Amino acid sequence: MSKRVVLAYSGGVDTTACIPYLRHEMGADFIVAMAADLGQGDELAPIREKALVAGADVSIVVDAKERFVSEFGFPAIQANALYDGQYPLSSALGRPLIGELLVETAHEYDCNAVAHGCTGKGNDQVRLDLTVGLLDSGLEILAPARVWSFSRADTIAYSEKYGIEPHVSKEKPWAIDLNILGRNVEAGLIEDLSWEPTEEVWSLTTAPEAAPDTAGYVTIGFEGGIPVTLDGERLAPLELLGRLNTLGGGHAVGRIDMLENRVVGVKSRELYEAPGMLLLIRAHQELENLTLPVDMLNQKRQLEATYSKTVYDGLWHGPLRAALDAFVGSTQRTVTGEITLKLYKGGMSVAARSAERSMYRHELVTYGNDCTFDQSSAEGFIDIFSLPSRVWNKVNG
Repeated sequence: MSKRVVLAYSGGVDTTACIPYLRHEMGADFIVAMAADLGQGDELAPIREKALVAGADVSIVVDAKERFVSEFGFPAIQANALYDGQYPLSSALGRPLIGELLVETAHEYDCNAVAHGCTGKGNDQVRLDLTVGLLDSGLEILAPARVWSFSRADTIAYSEKYGIEPHVSKEKPWAIDLNILGRNVEAGLIEDLSWEPTEEVWSLTTAPEAAPDTAGYVTIGFEGGIPVTLDGERLAPLELLGRLNTLGGGHAVGRIDMLENRVVGVKSRELYEAPGMLLLIRAHQELENLTLPVDMLNQKRQLEATYSKTVYDGLWHGPLRAALDAFVGSTQRTVTGEITLKLYKGGMSVAARSAERSMYRHELVTYGNDCTFDQSSAEGFIDIFSLPSRVWNKVNG
């Protein structure tokens, strides 16, 4: 039986080596290299050509930028999704969409297998395998990087054996994943925990020392928990996020250097740049604090950690994420308003807040003459509120 394969292709070292490996070591008769345009910029035209040079029969680029932001990025913002309290899932959110595109492309080109360049130690293999398996269990999944025993240098050498120039420095072999939500850098010197990243590693963000000496301000407007305006101007999702990436990165906001707990159980050091996502999540958190009651906020905060881990673990298409989305969606109806953030040399803080349905009521909290809070009720409230503790202390001495 002919083996027709669609490969999730990024143009990097591993996925480039996958093309000859699929052909010569795994018996692929027909290879479609599918690159997903998730907002990487102008890199995809040469990437498409690179796949053909590497031996792919067909090379395509699927424009999924708007779909990525609207269907994956914005729901994560509504959930304030930060894995381990730091990482806004910029790469993790791209994998279920790439998996969807793999299945759609496989059906279009009558392929019976899909392939990816994920290693056996990473998270992405889990995310892609689960997505493909949940959407079409009849497709075979091939993962050359889980089969070969190559080091990074070996992988580059394997490509060169077939006349393919990886265009990656052997001295600085960073593995980079870039999309409109953020940028991830790993491998090489980054694996040394004593090494402080140099400026050449970063791309989307200015060094704090080089950031402007004057603070920047941006007002983000939300409707139902979805960001829709910047400084009063209504923008399409892709443009809104792009502007925030530029603004935040220019003020050195968005760098993350973290020890990450991978799905497979190991800890890895990861560098991320996600200025736009971090600004949006911070503003969204503050607007929720202004518009939601405390019991709902407390419950949502607990579920946000579950949501983040569910997405990180690759279960975007599972029933739990759908159920969590239903809960999150039900909390967002009143999350409409504007938050102004101040940006200064890598830091961000809230400068102003406003919402039509704000639960902050001046007449309740003021100490002025127009206060409507009935302070005479406090004594009875304290008596009832402390009753269980007082009984426990009395019973137990």
